[in-house]
Amino acid sequence: MQYGLGLPNMRLPAQTFAELAKLAEEAGWDGIFLEDYIVHWSAHDAPTHDPWILLAAMASRTRRIRLGTSVTALARRRPWKLAREAVTLDHLSNGRLILGVGLGDAKDPGFAHVGEAMDDRRRASITDEALDVLAGLWSGQPFSYHGNHFQIHDVTFLPTPVQKPRIPIWVGGTWPFKGPLRRAARWNGMLPYKHTDDGSWQDMTPEEVRELKAFIERERERAHSTPFDIVLGGRERGDDWEQERAHIREVAAAGATWWGEYIPPEALEDIQACIAHIKQGPLRG
Repeated sequence: MQYGLGLPNMRLPAQTFAELAKLAEEAGWDGIFLEDYIVHWSAHDAPTHDPWILLAAMASRTRRIRLGTSVTALARRRPWKLAREAVTLDHLSNGRLILGVGLGDAKDPGFAHVGEAMDDRRRASITDEALDVLAGLWSGQPFSYHGNHFQIHDVTFLPTPVQKPRIPIWVGGTWPFKGPLRRAARWNGMLPYKHTDDGSWQDMTPEEVRELKAFIERERERAHSTPFDIVLGGRERGDDWEQERAHIREVAAAGATWWGEYIPPEALEDIQACIAHIKQGPLRG
């Protein structure tokens, strides 16, 4: 099991994020992941920074820790621009980038308030095409694409990513809906969010992780031989650390490969407490 730390890209001075990444690396975290919002979903008027520039600063202050987004909404990005940003960051970090992607939330002000696509099916279609374009451009070969949303005519992107065959892509989506699972199975990992009737958070159970793993393996058995990550968590640490460790051990045994811990926006208001939390390191079993 590897352990990731999730941060909102807001409230703190921009320079502070690079220092937090350095502290996280020293404390033994395996990855640090930024949210990718134009306007933050929970605090619309909070000072917010561009996550890609923050990640570049983090890359310059670290040597080992993986860096990424959780998640970048592809439906509001030009994939060729994102392809260039991602491969540059991959080189700057010497191959440590993981690209987390998703459809985005239609309730996010960065969609709803600026005229972006709101329909779920349309955003899903844009996302699938954007993923194809990213992979094609990262190949370093002459690439053309003729889709419903994107048109590319004989473009060659160089340099290619440091990571081979390309930058890993994790796909966010709701368990147990099959569409997001099938989309994730085409790539390198999934950040599942468990559906509940009232929208409240619930951890996935070990049995659900086994079901997810089996579904992904069935989808990938003919076409993919690369490793696949199942990235769980993504919430605040609970008060009972031993109970937390026990749950992490159980889902790891069921097939999860990463556990994510999230520092919420309000926690960033007390920077010293935030630093102390990061320095504690992850809840390794």
